[in-house]
Amino acid sequence: MRIYVTDYEGQEHPLDAVEGWSVMQILKEYDFPIKAECGGACACATCHVYVDEDWFKRLPPKNEEEDERLDEAFDLKDTSRLSCQIILDESMDGLKVTLAPNPE
Repeated sequence: MRIYVTDYEGQEHPLDAVEGWSVMQILKEYDFPIKAECGGACACATCHVYVDEDWFKRLPPKNEEEDERLDEAFDLKDTSRLSCQIILDESMDGLKVTLAPNPE
């Protein structure tokens, strides 16, 4: 399966993805510059991404914990998600996300 990630410069990258992994794990595997400080425990918002609008409604909804963490994110949008909470399955082949700004 494959996902598509748009980096901070606007370049889209096709990435091979593994079913059962989170988007955050894929981003880290390919050395994208996301902090992911809590390592995927949904305890921070440093793996914040924007999900492509066409894909946003197709993903499982955010849980309450993710929603609370997103309140800590910068430049929040309607399609904001934490990449650690998007667990890939075959239905997500072709998923498109964009790295959200993560100021120092």
